[in-house]
Amino acid sequence: MPVPDAARSAASPASNWPAILTWRAYDVPRMESVRVQLSGDRIKAAGRIVGAQCAEHPAFSASYDLVTDENGVTRRLSVRTTLAAGERHMSISRSEEGIWMVDNGTQHQRSAFGGALDVDVILSPFFNALPIRRYGLQSGADELEVPVVYVNLLDLGIEEATLVYSSAADGIHVLSPVSSSSVTVDGDGFVVNYPGLAGRI
Repeated sequence: MPVPDAARSAASPASNWPAILTWRAYDVPRMESVRVQLSGDRIKAAGRIVGAQCAEHPAFSASYDLVTDENGVTRRLSVRTTLAAGERHMSISRSEEGIWMVDNGTQHQRSAFGGALDVDVILSPFFNALPIRRYGLQSGADELEVPVVYVNLLDLGIEEATLVYSSAADGIHVLSPVSSSSVTVDGDGFVVNYPGLAGRI
């Protein structure tokens, strides 16, 4: 029996998007869920991370919105974090000339951040997909140093950092300022398992 056009298109890879991806932390009470829209290499994402108080962090809730350009380079990110003590908000945008503008409501900062094309947010496995997808690391690659705008989710502090990605027998090895681990990803480059951080459910 012929497959109806609707069923055939539903089985195509493009039908996987938009999608909601959800991760659960391994050793602490924390989860992340994000709605991801893909258009070629362009990503639009709206996510939330919620954590209960534990030895690693206070109780918090954070939301973010990310937009990249057609090459997967970050164009803008907005983050809102709520703790018992209050709420913080920050927006980051990158110009076509490579200058990042950071605004947290009280301070404005302009920097090239070492030529960074990506943001990386601590406690989030989602943001690793940005360089993984852009460089095709899910298909294997040599060691690669990736400068990033590194965002501390809890106090919204920002610093320049370099992450090192390399292919490993057990996945993609990621060396960040706070950890070293080999992650596994799906065919689209989104993290499935990040030992020590979180796994997709």
